[in-house]
Amino acid sequence: MKQQDDPGVASVNRALSILMAFQDSVGGMTLAEITQATGLYHSTILRLCESLEHFRFLKRLEDGRYMLGPMPFHLGTIYQASFRLQDVALPVLRDLTQRTQETAALYVREGDARVCLHRVEQPRMVRMNVREGARVELDKGAAGKVLLAWAGQEGEVFDHVRQAHYAVSLAERDSESAAIACPVFGVGQKLVCALSLGVPLYRFDTEAFRTCLPLVMEAAGRLTFDLGGDPAGFAEPHAKPFKLKLARPSRA
Repeated sequence: MKQQDDPGVASVNRALSILMAFQDSVGGMTLAEITQATGLYHSTILRLCESLEHFRFLKRLEDGRYMLGPMPFHLGTIYQASFRLQDVALPVLRDLTQRTQETAALYVREGDARVCLHRVEQPRMVRMNVREGARVELDKGAAGKVLLAWAGQEGEVFDHVRQAHYAVSLAERDSESAAIACPVFGVGQKLVCALSLGVPLYRFDTEAFRTCLPLVMEAAGRLTFDLGGDPAGFAEPHAKPFKLKLARPSRA
């Protein structure tokens, strides 16, 4: 994307692009390396680095290299102290529930189980009901597949989940339930949790799947972005289901 297409103030965007160039640099960067990473002119970089150095976002070493200064770390500690996952996650869950009219929830792994951290449900006569704090099986359900996949579980199913960035379950944990789940990443693409949309099995047909999947992927990408991760894996086109049969299982 061209810089003139970026939102906000151009000079601020350029300064931030310089800071972002240091995210993979431990030993500092020369002016030439910053130029290569940002595409900015030397003169522009020098002016912006002077401002960033003044506010302690950057520090210039005697050999001319630049390194991050103490201010990003200071702001990071403030962020850590003030951060609460629910403040970021609940608006995303509410929006997903409103758009799908189904139950949205976040799960984290705890040993050999998964725990529901947060959930938002629509007041419908028939809906998926899960309590916050409830412990459920890790090896059953779409959210469990996601948590196991990013824990390095081997197998063709988990390979596909990692490639597709979503999992689907049909009547696994409960004979009347279905779900779509996606991973949610934080800084460094570390798994934070699994975002799940629970749907009563009788409502989970092909049309419902095709309607809900992009919305769940969008929600997971939005939450990943808010938590500092890269949402690129949630962009369309989405991978096709892996051996997914959407017909209701026989009770015979």
